[in-house]
Amino acid sequence: MARHLITSALPYINGIKHLGNMVGSMLPADVYSRYLRQRGHEVLYICATDEHGTPAELAAKEAGLSVAEFCAQAHDAQKAVYDGFALAFDYFGRSSSEQNVEITQHFARRLNENGFIEERAIRQVYSPTDGRFLPDRYVEGTCPHCGYDKARGDQCENCTRVLDPTDLINPRSAISGSTDLEVRETKHLFLLQSKLQHEVEEWVSRHEAEWPQLASSIARKWLTEGLHDRAITRDLDWGVPVPADTWPELAAEGKVFYVWFDAPIEYIGATKEWSDLDPENRDWKSWWYDVDADVRYTEFMAKDNVPFHTVMFPATELGVREPWKKVDYVKAFNWLTYYGGKFSTSQKRGVFTDQALDILPADYWRYFLIANAPESDDSSFTWEHFTATVNKDLADTLGNFVNRVLSFSKKRFGEEVPAGGEPGEAETKLGEQIAELLAEYENQMEALQFRKAAAALRALWSAGNSYLEEKAPWLEIKTDPEAAALTLRTAMNLIHLYSVVSEPFIPASSAAMRQAFTLNDDTATWISPTEAKSLTAVPVGTPFTVPPVLFAKLTEEDLETYKERFGGEPAA
Repeated sequence: MARHLITSALPYINGIKHLGNMVGSMLPADVYSRYLRQRGHEVLYICATDEHGTPAELAAKEAGLSVAEFCAQAHDAQKAVYDGFALAFDYFGRSSSEQNVEITQHFARRLNENGFIEERAIRQVYSPTDGRFLPDRYVEGTCPHCGYDKARGDQCENCTRVLDPTDLINPRSAISGSTDLEVRETKHLFLLQSKLQHEVEEWVSRHEAEWPQLASSIARKWLTEGLHDRAITRDLDWGVPVPADTWPELAAEGKVFYVWFDAPIEYIGATKEWSDLDPENRDWKSWWYDVDADVRYTEFMAKDNVPFHTVMFPATELGVREPWKKVDYVKAFNWLTYYGGKFSTSQKRGVFTDQALDILPADYWRYFLIANAPESDDSSFTWEHFTATVNKDLADTLGNFVNRVLSFSKKRFGEEVPAGGEPGEAETKLGEQIAELLAEYENQMEALQFRKAAAALRALWSAGNSYLEEKAPWLEIKTDPEAAALTLRTAMNLIHLYSVVSEPFIPASSAAMRQAFTLNDDTATWISPTEAKSLTAVPVGTPFTVPPVLFAKLTEEDLETYKERFGGEPAA
């Protein structure tokens, strides 16, 4: 079987993420990783918190903590939420790790040796009061376009206009509030992406046909506009330090690498973090170094991250002139909106992942988000849509099927799978239908088409209900108990099938379904379409229990409560 390296865009450290962030990277990566593992592939799923940059320092200052303390606490808080969502990372690291420092500095030295880094003087805002240069986000003031008085030096969050610190009216330091600001000359390192343009174009041209149109079109747009040399250092107290053995003057000034230089390298760094925990059995380089033919690398991200992963990071990897693994497939997503408006971490708009888990178990959210993933275009979260999906697909179609089959069989035949007669025409027809739907499900998962895969999974669940309605064991029991027993036995085998193939979407509910049957030798990780035809995985006489209700139906009262708490109107 193939070896699959999977990464999802690193969640930024400043705060718990919203549902849009979850469905745009980590959750689909988890669903795909789980599926591949079930099919017998060797999988390494890596992620980490992105801990450098101005927002981390500002958030730490607001919290009254050192940046190191803030990031450590925030990492643990985020990891707890991801555990709650049952994200099965092989490792969830930190971009502030020693391993990332080591590898980032190595990349920088190699780029410099190969002529792709240049030291340049630029003019930047300086605060005498703070005794330091101020990165863009450390300068605040009034937006010249909309009058918002808390605009940052890089962008106005109110009107979204891109800004320069010198554009702001009445600029002030975000650290001290001082308005005594100057513009001074300082030196920074620039990655000469312009010199790598042709190589990046050639590399993209070999891969873009396979990528989703969203990913390939964004990469092509950046290449068409031309790659510009980009500053890769900042004047910050927190970050990967510029190595003193290569740039002693800049190191003495406390320069650190720009977060978007070191963050993608953390995919490699986090893999080394994972490897260093068990070096005798884990080899991080076997996933990243000189492995093009052996490893398939898939990245998951929202569309705003696409340029960095399809152009900038590949340029970095190409420039080091070493055989580092580059991405094979970029799974890019559009936005999930909240009633047509943007989710916003800073403005607390929308549903955040910790809040979601406070309301309902993870499987409700996992299924809804993947079934409505913003793949071809943006999709909108509304409480009405969420409630309808939970009730129709999860509570009625799957949950009710499981409950009524097991409850009715227990009531009429006891706590073991009944025997019944031999399968007939209805069972043969059902087996063929299940095999066909399961093959469709596999095809869509292989193609990373998550909404279509969810539709195929839903169709598998619906097939069980259609069979049950056709056979009507509650009527069969009155005239032909053997026929009713056959129907229930067949339906129980469907439940077992659902428990296996639904696991990537709803792992906790799948485990509950599977544990309903006492099968000592139940080691199957997947059921093939051919195997599914027979519907005989659960033998006659197998003890079973009726699990608790898998999915509770949401009421109108629930809907109104959610809308009152989170709002139900489009963002202004």
